Amino acid sequence: MKYIKSLIPALLLSLCFLASCDDDKMDWGKDPSHGEVAASDLPLELKEKIALYKALNTYTEFVLGVGIDMTLYMNDETYRNVVNENFDEVAVGYHMKHGAMVGATGAVNFSSVDQFIAKLKEAGLTVYGHTLVWHQNQNASYLNSLIAPQVIPSPGATILNVGALLDKSFSGWSRNNAGGITVVDNGGLNGEPALRLETTTAGNEWDTQLMSPAIPAVIGHAYEISFWIKSESAGQGRMSFSGMDNNYPWINGGALFSTNGTWTKFTYNQAAIDNTIKVAFDLGKITGVYYVDINSINVIDLDAEPVVVNLITNGTFNDGVTGWSKWNGATDCMTQATGSDAYHGNGALQVRNDANGNEWDTQIHADFTSTLTLDKDYRVSFMLRSDAAGSMRCSTSGGTAHYQSTITTSATWTEVVWEFTSNGTETGLNLDLGKVIGTYYFDDMVVQELGATTAPGGSAVTIEKTPEEKAELIGTALENWISQMVTHYKGDVHAWDVVNEPMDDGKPSSLKTGEGKTTASDEFYWQDYLGKDYAVTAFKLARQYGNANDKLFINDYNLETNLAKCDGLIAYAQYIESKGAQIDGIGTQMHLSLSNAETLHNNIPQMFQKLAATGKLIKISELDIKIGTASPTTEQYAEQAALYQFVVDAYKQYIPAAQRYGITVWCVSDNAQEHTNWIPDDAPCIWNKNYERKHAYKGFADGLYGEDVSANWTYGDMMGK
Repeated sequence: MKYIKSLIPALLLSLCFLASCDDDKMDWGKDPSHGEVAASDLPLELKEKIALYKALNTYTEFVLGVGIDMTLYMNDETYRNVVNENFDEVAVGYHMKHGAMVGATGAVNFSSVDQFIAKLKEAGLTVYGHTLVWHQNQNASYLNSLIAPQVIPSPGATILNVGALLDKSFSGWSRNNAGGITVVDNGGLNGEPALRLETTTAGNEWDTQLMSPAIPAVIGHAYEISFWIKSESAGQGRMSFSGMDNNYPWINGGALFSTNGTWTKFTYNQAAIDNTIKVAFDLGKITGVYYVDINSINVIDLDAEPVVVNLITNGTFNDGVTGWSKWNGATDCMTQATGSDAYHGNGALQVRNDANGNEWDTQIHADFTSTLTLDKDYRVSFMLRSDAAGSMRCSTSGGTAHYQSTITTSATWTEVVWEFTSNGTETGLNLDLGKVIGTYYFDDMVVQELGATTAPGGSAVTIEKTPEEKAELIGTALENWISQMVTHYKGDVHAWDVVNEPMDDGKPSSLKTGEGKTTASDEFYWQDYLGKDYAVTAFKLARQYGNANDKLFINDYNLETNLAKCDGLIAYAQYIESKGAQIDGIGTQMHLSLSNAETLHNNIPQMFQKLAATGKLIKISELDIKIGTASPTTEQYAEQAALYQFVVDAYKQYIPAAQRYGITVWCVSDNAQEHTNWIPDDAPCIWNKNYERKHAYKGFADGLYGEDVSANWTYGDMMGK
């Protein structure tokens, strides 16, 4: 263990004059046996003792870590210095998670984390991998897109314009036997207009032929050509094409189709091999009179993208921000971003929020094209990024509002999806950006009714993926994610939270599930698709792609307040290992509160004993202690310090030295920048909002050291007397 052996005399003298030598604080008299009491014998005040403690990691031999905000570490020198001086290892709170690193196409963006790790290495610190598999902070939009139903637009709107037939001009249409090809106003289905094609002399199919104008096509796309036809007597005909993979296809086993006095529908399916195609009716083979219902002639691109009916008039921002207005915020807070600031196309919506506050303090609004329909389901989707870590939500206007769960933003473009059921009164969409200062960018904004995404003219064919198909797709996504992360950081990260928070609070022996829940936009439960063995797979993959000696952890919370959950986690770890995977350690988060201190004093020793009995490395992975107020009293600070010390004392008492991986405290200070989304309006950390050491610093350090470091310090000791 380390110990304080020398102190700086100048600092000690200044402390004496600043605080402890005030005559009003204590009346010092004579002791008959010792004579006059000297100033050098005066005891130190608490604040002075804390100021003279060394860095935290000097008081322990095991790994001392801290959970940090990567952006703050990179940009705030004071914050960075506190981290560098006091800790051995850092865990990144958000930026190494799936949602922060995986893009809309599944690609992993390593750039910002690479820069961070390089800076961390300069300071001599290591990084703990947090976290590979969790149900929150996921790019759920991407993962859900993998298992979404296949939607086949059939039939959509025809791409063949029959206007020149309906007006009888035949403009652009080519006719062989022009005199025999006319239009009959009431000759079609249901009294609609029809083509009348009369063949008076039997001959070649093309002797009576009507060919369409050139139709724009996409090479490789499949096209469906259909029509209704009848004849006054038994007849035969065919369809021929230009620009298709087979311009003279057979149908029903033959080159010709047969007609009679009953309306019959014929359908051809061909693929385009040219960027224009033509279709032709060839009815010259057998004499007779034929009728083709004009409005039934359809040429449909089966591979065309479904037409989305967007209820926002300007979601691309390519031509500015027309249709969007500032409801709250600075006068010039909203503008169009262009060039590289756009995700897609020529522009994006740029919104600046100048101060931390309420979500609605900066609010941008757009009207829907029409009021939403009662009980219909709607989806809002868009691409979003911010210059730095930020926060936003969507809400609706008109009647009772809907509010999206607050989401965290980053410098990486991320797809945001929010779904809700209409109450029939919603008239517009709000972007609520007032919570965290920063500049935000939006692009590809779409508001649509779910199920209303196909072109007019028909219904989409929806093909659901089977559970087996979903398991294969999500299993591949899991391997892609873990293999890339662990391989890329193989030289820098030697310990990982492989599986985080697997156990259910209400059913502590069961896994969490998203089934039956309304999930947030960043939630995805891997176990719902891969089953109980999802963690087995995760640990095997982390071991396969990492280093042989990497320390792989399973991690969960509330183990000290829910001992049954602790038992459930231990049992699940044993199950994982029974399936051939290796777990090196168990993490207990320990987000504590003074409000249940009595329970904690009873349960924490029991939890540590249960965890120690596994023989695994045991890590306190996310330690903080809520006080219940952002302005604590001196007594509350002291209670917090005592609980910090109790936790460390218990860890050292009940976890054998060989099993102590270490302790990670969660967040550095009580500064609001660190607590925008995590324990706001409280004071849970070891440093206050100004990065000054709190009473908790002493309690934590004393716990690490094993006794009160400053128990017998006096000014005389400090000055070498």
